[in-house]
Amino acid sequence: MVLLFTLAFHFLWLHFVNHAAEVTLWGSALRMDRLSYLLLMVVFLLTAAFHGINGIYNALVNEGLSGRARRVTAWVLAIAGTILVVQGLRVSVALAGVVN
Repeated sequence: MVLLFTLAFHFLWLHFVNHAAEVTLWGSALRMDRLSYLLLMVVFLLTAAFHGINGIYNALVNEGLSGRARRVTAWVLAIAGTILVVQGLRVSVALAGVVN
């Protein structure tokens, strides 16, 4: 439910209010400067990353992945997901002007 709400907000704000062709780095930084927007986008990042990584894992398990390959895949996806979230948080914080 949280993912659907944040996805709907993202689409509304970045595809209808501000059209994709009009989105700039400066505009993104201005939006991220608002704490409410920053927090909402961080929640979107976390839920979307979990949804995507979990979906890949479940698709592979449904295709018959098992045993050691399943455990290795789980760890690789967990590490990739962690890197994705950490980098997303770094970009979000940088755009918000918290760090330079």
